[in-house]
Amino acid sequence: MNRERLESELERFEGDADARRVVARQARDLADSGRVAEDLEFELTVETVLENLADAPADHSLVERWNWWIGSLELSHGGYERFQVRVY
Repeated sequence: MNRERLESELERFEGDADARRVVARQARDLADSGRVAEDLEFELTVETVLENLADAPADHSLVERWNWWIGSLELSHGGYERFQVRVY
């Protein structure tokens, strides 16, 4: 997965540069883990991340969209919690 390209493409969602950077980093870590390929039998790409984030509720920020998707993966397959973005 091209992290720099993803970070750029994430501009379509509400969120600042820091949010784009952390979500792109988590997406790269998720891709590197091989979990999605193992559990869902497809390669995690920039396009698949964008498609899944677009499915989140429209009023969600970028980080909320990411956590919504990761939460769905956690519920359905387990083992995805470590990829959530923690907001303090």
